[in-house]
Amino acid sequence: MPTKQHPAKILIIGPAWVGDMVMAQSLFIALKQQSPDCLIDVLAPDWSMPLLERMPEVNQAIAMPLGHGKFGLKIRINLARQLAAQGYRQAFVLPNSWKSALIPFFAGIAIRTGFIGEGRLGLLNDIRKLEKTRLPMTVQRFVALAANQSDPPQFSYPRLQVDSHAQAEAVEKFALNRLTKILALCAGAEFGPAKRWPVEHFAEVARQKHQQGWQVWLFGSEKDRAITEQIDFASGGICTNLAGRTSLGEAIDLLALASVVVSNDSGLMHVAAALDRKLIALYGSSDPGFTPPLHRHAGILSLQLDCAPCFQRQCPLGHTRCLTEILPERVLAAINAAQ
Repeated sequence: MPTKQHPAKILIIGPAWVGDMVMAQSLFIALKQQSPDCLIDVLAPDWSMPLLERMPEVNQAIAMPLGHGKFGLKIRINLARQLAAQGYRQAFVLPNSWKSALIPFFAGIAIRTGFIGEGRLGLLNDIRKLEKTRLPMTVQRFVALAANQSDPPQFSYPRLQVDSHAQAEAVEKFALNRLTKILALCAGAEFGPAKRWPVEHFAEVARQKHQQGWQVWLFGSEKDRAITEQIDFASGGICTNLAGRTSLGEAIDLLALASVVVSNDSGLMHVAAALDRKLIALYGSSDPGFTPPLHRHAGILSLQLDCAPCFQRQCPLGHTRCLTEILPERVLAAINAAQ
């Protein structure tokens, strides 16, 4: 009798940012399309576990014991020894740092795939050269690692699953009302102020939609709470401020209830797109051609000024016109068009 083949096991070294982790799901989908029986495990920061749990392609999420930028050679070697026993056929290394390639190397995984990156020639043995003009989008670069073809690869959009029971628990925990329309505002952007639409603009949108009978929910991390408090104050205290109060998992489940989401170019923007929400994405210093929301009907607002995209945390010219001149009236019109 023929020997039964075990499913191929694949290890993904995941990225360190929320948006990149969402976009990485397109790679997971591509790998499953190529080999439906493969098992995909993802080694990633601990904060990303709730995100990976909502990706049906992921067999197991493994928390990386080291924080971003930490070396910890002994810890990496010990973890690699544990992973070596799992029998991975191939590893895909998504970050470009040499540190991120160490664990697959020490684990002795036969095929170690990734772009050249910084000093990784001896650590990876399936090395790809990144042609940025051919692959202008981050998601294309991820999926190209599975395709390895000359043309930009076709890719599926990320799609996060929501547990309705966990969602109901979050609604009860925060005493929320899901019976009227919900406008979700994601006002943070961890990269810096040059990616954040002004507080007063968010507040004006909140006021006008509240006058039309909408609820306004503010989302973000603890780092965003000072900004969301300013928005709530400037709008007259009419918002439900969830920033810093929810876990990432709760934020995902609650964001899935939004009628429309208005967001800076941020991790939550990518989450909203993957939840198939109606979405208005605001771009200032970043490039919507590089990291667009992966949703066919997302509205992208960008002024395309001569000085943009500069990819700077702070506006080098001191005015941030790329965002301040996207007026609330334009965003309100986009919300109305999205309904």
